[in-house]
Order: sequence, then structure tokens, then C-alpha cells
Amino acid sequence: MPDLDLLSTFLEIYRSGSITAAAARRGLSQAAVSGQLARLEHQVGGQLFDRSRRGVVPTERGLDLAARIGTHIDELRQAVDAPAGDAAGYRGTVSLAGPSDLTALRMMPVLAPLAVRGLRLRITLGLADDLLAGLAAGRLDMVVSAVRPQLANVVATAFADEEFVLVGSPGLARTVDAGALSAEPLRALAHLPLVAYAEELPIIRRYWRSEFGRRPPNPVAVVVPDLRAVLAAVVAGAGVSVLPRYVVEQALAAGSVELLHQPRVHPLNTLYVATRVGGLAHPAVALVHRRLTERSNEWAL
Repeated sequence: MPDLDLLSTFLEIYRSGSITAAAARRGLSQAAVSGQLARLEHQVGGQLFDRSRRGVVPTERGLDLAARIGTHIDELRQAVDAPAGDAAGYRGTVSLAGPSDLTALRMMPVLAPLAVRGLRLRITLGLADDLLAGLAAGRLDMVVSAVRPQLANVVATAFADEEFVLVGSPGLARTVDAGALSAEPLRALAHLPLVAYAEELPIIRRYWRSEFGRRPPNPVAVVVPDLRAVLAAVVAGAGVSVLPRYVVEQALAAGSVELLHQPRVHPLNTLYVATRVGGLAHPAVALVHRRLTERSNEWAL
């Protein structure tokens, strides 16, 4: 008997007609969704979808499986995902904040089903320091932050690690000499313009110092405070950038960008979910906290 997660993923693929869309809805990477589908097909003993450039089309076996499990899986998943003590949580409101990119690409797909069951979510997007100050002052209930809080009335749980990669368009990638990159990477990459999240180059600067031992000497072409906009500029050839893998995974798969550097170990950044001291006594806050920490184990960041 296939497990509930595999069947839930199958239904998302079936309903959206796309592994990419199903991954977004499930809050998983494309690779994780493809792996789950492969395991399910192995368990049922047959192919469930035909793949094409436009997406996926269910086979006769896939149509039959969808007809048989249908809404039963939705109802079962809701029952399994809702511990007995969660009833009060679904009647509450949670003011949650975090970075725009992580919120859109990872957090909302796993939190939106809670809203379907009645939980009210009020989302604020912004920079970590501002959001943590709002949490400490009582304006927010929870903050997801790449900065570890250092506030007396705030507690934080490390719950996921972002992996960073250096990417550029195929055209810019061809201007990098492979031999020079191996021998003198700082020099080999110095001609490439940068696309940055902020003037201080916070993500790029950390990568350069970690991998090359100093700040980047490169010219800065574009500064835009949204990682998805950074990626769009990179795809268009405006420059190169360092981005979390979850932001670039679809562009990498499509060939719109390429990895420009392969470190032995990709730099990581720890993410924290923060609440005020005693905040988890609120059932709705505890519900959101538990959902984020449990589902982050499935994220590919």
C-alpha cells in the first residue's frame, strides 16, 4: 500500500499537469517530487504519466488511480495532519513574517492548507532586523529569519539550511576560462558584473570570502531587493549572482542559468523560526511553528 505522501504528490501532479507546479504546491523540490512519483510507479507496477515538454498527461493507470483515491486522500491527509489538540489552533490568527522569496517559494505552499481549514494568516515581508524588532515589540507572532535573534524576549529554533550557488547565464558562463577558474578563481571571475540583493552585497560577499578569501572586485550592474528579481536579471544576462539553490533550481533544470563554480562544500546559511518567549502557548502559533519545522525536513534549499 503506497504511503500517504506519495499519493498526495501524485494527486498534485494529476491536478496541476506539471511536476514543477506540484513541487511548488507541496513545498518540495522538483527532484523530490520526481523521486516520489518514481517510487509510487514502482509500487503500483506501472507508469502513471506520460512526460512531454508541456508537462505530464495521465496514463490509463493514472486516470484510474486518480478516480479511485480522489478526495479520499485529501480528507485523510487533513485528518493525519491535524493532531487532536489542533482544533483551537485553526480558529486563531497568526502574524507571520519572513523574506519574500522563501515565503513565496517554500513557506506558503505548506501553510496555505492551514488557512483552508480556518486558520487566519497575516503575512509581512521584509528584512530580518526589522521583522525581529517587530516580533520583540509584539507586532508579530513569528518570524522566519536568516539572522539568529539576539533579543532578550525572543527565542529561536534552527530549522533549515540554505545552500548557496554561484550562477550566470550560459553566455556569461562561456566567458570564464576553465583552466584559470581552477588555478585562480578570483581572477577568472573578476570580469563578470554582479547582480546583488543589496548594495552591501551580503550574500555575494559571504560566498567570495568563503571560497576565494576576499571581497569580490567585480563591478556591480544591478541591485534589487528580491531574489527572484535577481534571478530574472541573471537569466537576462545582466550579470552573475549567488543565490539559494531553491530559487534557481528550475532555471538550472531549464538551462537558463549555469553553475559557474563548484566548491567542495557549498556554503550554507541557517534559517531560524523565532517567537517571543512563551509565544508557543498560543495554539495557532504552535500549530504554524510545528508545521514549518516538520515540513522543512522535506525542503531542498
